[in-house]
Formats: sequence, C-alpha cells, structure tokens
Amino acid sequence: MINRIFIKDFLSFDEVDLEFDKGLVVFTGPSGAGKSILMESILSLFAIKEAKAKLAEVVLYSSINDEDFDISKNDEIVIKEIRKDKTRYLLNNQTISKKRLHRFSSLLIKHLSLKDKSDFESAKLIDSLDLLSSKTNKNFISLRNSFQEEYKKLSLLQKELNKLVEDENKVEELKEFAKFEIEKIEALDPKVEEYENLIEIKRKLSKKDKIEDAIKSVAPIFENSHYVSNALELLEVDGSFFDDAINELNNHFEKFNDTLYELEDLDIEDVLNRIEKLSSLQKRFGSIKEALEYKEQKKIELEKYENITFEKSKLEKDIKSLKIKVEELALNISNERKKSVITLEKRINHYLKFLYLSNAKILIEKKTLDSTGFDEVIFELNGVDLDTISSGEFNRLRLALLTSISEFQIVENGVLFLDEIDANLSGKESSAIATVLSELSKSYQIFAISHQPQLTSTANQHFLVDKKDGKSSVKLLNKKQRIYEISRMISGENITDEALQFATNLLK
Repeated sequence: MINRIFIKDFLSFDEVDLEFDKGLVVFTGPSGAGKSILMESILSLFAIKEAKAKLAEVVLYSSINDEDFDISKNDEIVIKEIRKDKTRYLLNNQTISKKRLHRFSSLLIKHLSLKDKSDFESAKLIDSLDLLSSKTNKNFISLRNSFQEEYKKLSLLQKELNKLVEDENKVEELKEFAKFEIEKIEALDPKVEEYENLIEIKRKLSKKDKIEDAIKSVAPIFENSHYVSNALELLEVDGSFFDDAINELNNHFEKFNDTLYELEDLDIEDVLNRIEKLSSLQKRFGSIKEALEYKEQKKIELEKYENITFEKSKLEKDIKSLKIKVEELALNISNERKKSVITLEKRINHYLKFLYLSNAKILIEKKTLDSTGFDEVIFELNGVDLDTISSGEFNRLRLALLTSISEFQIVENGVLFLDEIDANLSGKESSAIATVLSELSKSYQIFAISHQPQLTSTANQHFLVDKKDGKSSVKLLNKKQRIYEISRMISGENITDEALQFATNLLK
C-alpha cells in the first residue's frame, strides 16, 4: 500500500505532497488539468513510466518477503527518483537500476490501461496462463524452461537441415566453386609477408644504377686514403678514427654489392608481376593471411559437401528424436494451461456478473508447434468472437480479464493503477465498473482517474486535480467539496440543484 508521494518540478506541477489511505483512490478534474500527468509521475517511481520530475519519492508498506532486496512483509519502503543529467533511482537509500526496480515493482504494482488493446491476443493470454500455472504448479517454470531450451535446439537443427537440403540441390556447383577458389590461391602459393619483402626488393632494384654510379664516383677516396693516413701520422694525430670510417664505408659498399649479387638472378618484370598478383589478392581478402584462412575454410566446406548425404541423414535422425521430446514437453505444458484456463475463466465470469455480462469462454486450440508450444488461445463472449461485441462490452470484459489476472500477478494488498477506466461509458456500465472496483479495493489499493460520478462516489479518497494560470495542483476533498465536484461532473460548470441532489444521494 502506498502511504505518501512527494513530487517536485514535474511539468505543470511545482510540488505535490499527498498521503493515501487503503481502498479506492480517485482523481477527478477538468480536462487538461493534469490527471494523467500526475498518474504517470507516480508510475515513474516504480519504473513503469519515464521519469520527468526533478525529484520524487514514494513511501509504501511491503506486502512481500524479498531476500534479493532485503525486504520483509510490512516493512516500510522508500523509493526515490532524482533526475539531473540522467535519472537515478534509490530503494531504501540504496542505488538501484531501472530494470531491477521494475522487476521489484512488478511484484507489488500493476498498471491497467484501456488504451492497450492487446490483452486478448493469444501470445499475451498464454503468458498469463503460464504465470497462473507457475503459481499452482511449482514445477511448471522448470517444465517450460526445458521446453524452450529443447525447442531452441530443434530450431537450430532444422535450420541446419534446411541449409543442407538447399546445398544438396546445388552441391555440384558449390563443389566446383570451392575447388576453383582453392586452386586459384594454391596456384599463386602466397606466403605471409612475401608482399612486403618483394616491395623492398623492388625499391632496391629501382635504385641499383644510381647507387652503382655513386659508389664509382667516390672510389678515389679509397685509392688515396694512404695520403690522409700519412698526413695524420706526421701531425702525430691518432688516425684510427679515419681508418675506422674508411672500413665502415667500405663495409657498406661491399654489403650493397653482395645484395646486387643476390638480385642478379631476379627479373624485375617477374618481381613486378608477382607484386601485382599479390596486391590483387590482398585487395580481395584484406591480407595474405586472410587469403590463406579463406582457402582453408573452402577446404573444410569442400569436405562437407563431399559428406553432405551422410550429414543430412544424421541430422534428420537427430531432429526426429528431438521433436518427439519437444512435443511431449509441449503437451505437458498444454495440459497445465488447460487447468489454468478453468481457474481464470471462473474468476473472469465472477467479475462479469457485476458488469452485467456473462459466459466468457477461453478456448485452447492446437496450432503448429512454435516457441510457445501447441496452443492458440481464443476468447469468446456468449459464444461469439470478440470482434462482433460492442465497445462497452469489450471494455467491461477487458476489465474483468485484467482484474482476474492482477489477482495472481501481484500479491494481495498490492496496488492497481487504472487509467481512465470508465471513459465513454454509460451510467449503467459505469455503475457496474464501480461495483467491481469497490469489491476489488477490499484486497488492493486502487488508484483511478475517473470521468463518471458513479465510480467517483465509491472512492475512499477523492482528489481534485485543477489548473490555474498554467500551474496544476491537487488536493484531497472533504464531503462537501466532493458533492460539488461530482455535481460538476454531472452537469458541467453550471451546477444545477438536481445535480447537487444526485451527487448527495450517490455519496450516501
């Protein structure tokens, strides 16, 4: 149960500080006053909506024991939301991620919106039946996890088989292509770093003539070096530095000549052609190493193509065996869902009695096996498809469904948020919804935005949301103020005596 909320700097609200009681809490007010904005701000504290307030805080009492969050039943819980450059969440002064906060909140909080029309889709109904099954059968989650794991394996094997069958149809073409690719690379027989070495050789060959001419031009240095040695000796200067320099210079020239000797047998045209071929290979694959890896990959593929018939036969056998196991698991899951259908159907029809409807039926039909199993869930009302019923019937049926699901999605004494649950309904339909929510509020704290006097009059707390000069405010109404607000909802801004009398009678 939520005890208090505090919100600061949230769109048109400067500051909100409200305390709540058990039961049904209703927000009313003129259109555009900020009712939905206020509801969203509260929901954002549970990571259900996006945070927009600079600072927000909610205080509630726990209805659960949760070791992960070190929370026991009846503990006071404080959730804070602080938004600066990014939004931070704190649970009892401990930082918590939005994802973990949402997981924690899902045990206590449920948001029902009539704007979402997907609740009768088979996939969503299956999720609800699975959740109910997990509440009544402790082994159900393990059963479903086993099915999903085995189904995933089956899907992967089936994809592999499909590819093999596809490959088998064009295997000769694929074999020829693989052989061609292998032979093309093997014919070139490239070596890692060969391209870089050839570029260096090309560079040396291109400078060969110039270097030879330069060496010839300095040959007199060696022929006349003894003159320098004699001069240094006469000067009584140690000439070893000169001898070392001459020797070093001579070594460099001889090293070049040795290189020329090694390159004598090389044909520059052959080198250039080889460089061009290796360059083309590198452009295609990125590097010589990657080209060689590609060749090995093609060899593996070629071997696989040679063995494709054997692999196909083995895969087919594995799939047949795994399919039997998966279908058995799917059948067990389906049996559990059928038990849950009875429970869910019973609860829905219980609420439909208050909503002037009856005979809702949930049918499970068999479909082609997929990741959810064999089951296709179909919803009927009085034996007809939901596409043929009126919008008023649809909304009341949906309320019964969502209310029933909430009973096992969140714990007793949890909190339900209802977004414009009675919008565009007749007086009779609104009264019916008020009856259901009044009954439900004995077990849950319910927050609702209301547009009708019937639901508003049954509230345990009635808050008015108003806006003046662009600023929204919210306040708790006393009995006299409630009569006035309900009268406004009945007759508009010009309140009549009849509206006042009707509002007074509703509150009685």
